Amino acid sequence: MKIPGTMRAAVLTARNEIQIKQVNVPVPGPGEVLLKVAACAVCSTDISLMDKPGPGQPDFGEFIPGHEYSGTIAAVGEAVDEVKIGDRVAVEVHYGCGRCLNCRNGNYTSCLNWGETEKGHRANGMTAPGGFAEYVVNHISTVYKIPDNVGFDEASLITNLGCVLYGFELTGGYIVGDTVAVIGEGPLGLLSAQVAKILGADTVWLAGLDDYRMGIAKELGIDRIIDVKPEDIVSLLKKSFNTGVDLAVEASGSEPGMAAAFRIPKWTGKVLLLGIPSGEVSLDMHEFARGNKYLYTVRGEGRTNCRRAVSLLKNGRINLKSLISHKFGLGDIEKALTVHKTNGNNSIKVIVNP
Repeated sequence: MKIPGTMRAAVLTARNEIQIKQVNVPVPGPGEVLLKVAACAVCSTDISLMDKPGPGQPDFGEFIPGHEYSGTIAAVGEAVDEVKIGDRVAVEVHYGCGRCLNCRNGNYTSCLNWGETEKGHRANGMTAPGGFAEYVVNHISTVYKIPDNVGFDEASLITNLGCVLYGFELTGGYIVGDTVAVIGEGPLGLLSAQVAKILGADTVWLAGLDDYRMGIAKELGIDRIIDVKPEDIVSLLKKSFNTGVDLAVEASGSEPGMAAAFRIPKWTGKVLLLGIPSGEVSLDMHEFARGNKYLYTVRGEGRTNCRRAVSLLKNGRINLKSLISHKFGLGDIEKALTVHKTNGNNSIKVIVNP
């Protein structure tokens, strides 16, 4: 595969300012691969990092965002034999340092040396160059081969699905026959509802605000869709399931969503927080503690759950195509970001194709 010396990349030049620039194509080192990017999805985390740089984030003028991407292996570094040039792959974000206790226990998405590249940590699109570019370098441990029947646009959402699967694994993973309520009709909410059905949940309800997204949820076969504008979700679910659900998944990141998620599980029920609030939230912990309920939070797509995500997609068990609402070229990156941020435009996942 012929590789040019330079490439186009979306570079964060100042707070909330991104420009298409011509930069050098990176060269893979030992244990690394060079990807020719085919698709990179926009995530709310990208928007957050453009507004407020995170720990270990490269300086303005050097940082290339984008952490949900897929592409083709264009070159391999020394000692890489797991993939070959031309292989189609999806990626996960996190490559831990491998030396801290968390990494050694398999919790590399919570690496204790986060952002310290000199110690080996890297998170593409967060602390290292990401996928809003024509080429990007990944460590071999963060790429997963995808079959020909999986499109690149779908494969760019593997990190979303891996995050949801990681969350379900942390809660215990075994929900056959359980009742599950998902709060939030965004990508993580729609995926959570699908995953709950795949894992054998008896009943899955999804609560949200956006009519378009809830229409997609109906097409996906979710058992019941709740419009929270006129409905009191807490009273409805407790009445319907006789004291509450087995598992509540909070995927909105909103304070009302979290307040509801803490109240709707039955005693000894579980809450999985996938949504990340923009600031502090106020919650009444009395009923939660009195009911012996369990709370789980998720950091990224850990424990190689992207591998499980690829398997679900390869075998036609999950629908990611329905989440893709808009597509733009790399030159229209600002339009893509605007569509993602703007309410009321029937957007779910926005894809950038370099």
